[in-house]
Amino acid sequence: MCATAASRVNARRTTHWTLTAVLTLVIAGCAGISTAPTPEARQALAPTGKLRVALQLANPLNVIRDSASGEMKGVAFDLGNELARRPGVPFEPVLYPSVGALLDGGKTGAWDVAFVGFSPARAKEWNFTGLHLQVEFGYLIPAGSAISTMADVDRAVIRVAVQEKSGPDRFFSGTLKNTVMVRASSNPAALEAVKSGRADVMGSLKPILFDMSNQLPGSRVLDGRPGIDPHAMVMPKGRDLGMAYARQFVEDAKFEGLVRAAIERAGLRGVVVAPLQ
Repeated sequence: MCATAASRVNARRTTHWTLTAVLTLVIAGCAGISTAPTPEARQALAPTGKLRVALQLANPLNVIRDSASGEMKGVAFDLGNELARRPGVPFEPVLYPSVGALLDGGKTGAWDVAFVGFSPARAKEWNFTGLHLQVEFGYLIPAGSAISTMADVDRAVIRVAVQEKSGPDRFFSGTLKNTVMVRASSNPAALEAVKSGRADVMGSLKPILFDMSNQLPGSRVLDGRPGIDPHAMVMPKGRDLGMAYARQFVEDAKFEGLVRAAIERAGLRGVVVAPLQ
């Protein structure tokens, strides 16, 4: 065989092998995406026969509810609904006013999965999947405030309202050295502290702040970000088969674009999809 002909044959073989490899990866990916859990994994994921998804109200990373129609949307709401659909179990939202109440509810077995900020302390109590979101911290400033930069916040005369026992509470308490922390029972309560003048700034996650700014005319979210809060799905410990399925689901949801679609449906700003693991 001449050199030119041999080159053509080798090129065809290389193309064939490449296409075969790509097809194999696609098939494998689709199998991971569409495979239903085993009966044992389904039982571990939804032991009551339905998937009880814990959701924090007034948090668009979890769920926001339209006051007129009652329609719900949010990243955790959409992903929880899809996680229930795949193994064919009913989806049951379990609503809480704050993340503290949500986590306390999990300790009594009131829910099966939740979506919260990751921390090493929480990882001692709960099993976490890989991250699905990376969320910016930020500050909400009322109209007429003299605060114009993030550096202006960390001063002794500034009072920062946060939701107690939350990721923002933990973050700002550790990073702000001079301010006074005003802890409130929920995000709406933290906003009320700013409205009433008991606090000068609200510190939280940017998607929450952008949503809350609609309730405080003339307010604005400061440019920049003092830090990032990693978010993931959690389950109670001891449900290893269900947890394995949940971990794969989160990676599939990122790969398929479901997390990105949920972010866009909720109209979130200051949040990105976490990298695949």
